[in-house]
Order: sequence, then C-alpha cells, then structure tokens
Amino acid sequence: MAKIVLAGGCFWGVEAYFKQLKGVVDTSVGYIDGNQRHPTYEAVCQGVASHAEACEIIYDDQIITLEKLLEHFLRFVDPFSINKQGNDIGRQYRSGVYVSDKNEAKRVETYFKSYFSEADYQRVKINIRLNLDYDEAEMYHQDYLDKNPHGYCHVNLGLAKEEEKKNA
Repeated sequence: MAKIVLAGGCFWGVEAYFKQLKGVVDTSVGYIDGNQRHPTYEAVCQGVASHAEACEIIYDDQIITLEKLLEHFLRFVDPFSINKQGNDIGRQYRSGVYVSDKNEAKRVETYFKSYFSEADYQRVKINIRLNLDYDEAEMYHQDYLDKNPHGYCHVNLGLAKEEEKKNA
C-alpha cells in the first residue's frame, strides 16, 4: 500500500472523488502544512491555524499508480489558482501534493512537467512537499458527502465515475 495527501479546495469533495476510484483502499480528510499540531476546523477557518484542508489517500499501487492519481487530481483542481478552488477562497483551500519521500516528490514534479507545457508549468501553484504532520479532521467531516449527499462540493464527482466506466 502507498499513501499520498492531496489538498485541492474543500476536503469533502476531494475525498468523495477519490473514494470512487478502483485501487483506492481508504481515505480520510484532515489538515496539513500548518503552524500547529492537532488544529480544529474552527482554528483553520479563522486563520489561527495555517493549514490546508487535505485528503489522505491510501491506495494499492499495483492497481492505481501515483501518476494516475495525479491525473485525476488535475481533472478538478485549477493548478494556477492561489488559495482558491471553485467557490472556496482562503489559505486553507490552497493546492498541494504531500508525499512520503524525495523520490515520490521527484515523480510528482516529473509528471507535472510532462502534463503541462513549459510555460504553463512555470505558472503552476500546486505545492509539492514531503508529508508534513497530517492531522485527521473531526469525525463529522469524514465521509461528509456520503452522510450529506446534497452538501456543497466544488468537485465534479461524475468525472471519476466516467473514468472508472471507461477502464472497466
């Protein structure tokens, strides 16, 4: 099993999207890349904690690759946006890819360089960092869109379903 943490706006939609993919074994939502340990949602929303909302993804790399996960991520994230995804605006909505080691960071960078033109790559605002103290969010945020199917989501969840049908 492998693990990656992705920040791409409101964590509810990011989690709901990746849970649909074959090879994703488990997900959780939480906070990463901030100034304190064990922040609360309120502290993040108020800017007291400087974390990004994120989704930790545990996946079987024999079924789905890191690069395939990144391809999916780029389907719904605006890679050129700073602190904004969809209608979500604020530092907690910045985009990032948080990996376990330098080798994975290099793979992410290589993938992005192949995905974007050279000029567009220079404009990409997605942080690529080693996994920095991921903290799980409160229980009411976990699987939020499963529990609240009409809840707000900036992610087109149908994109994952379409891809899975094509690969079935």
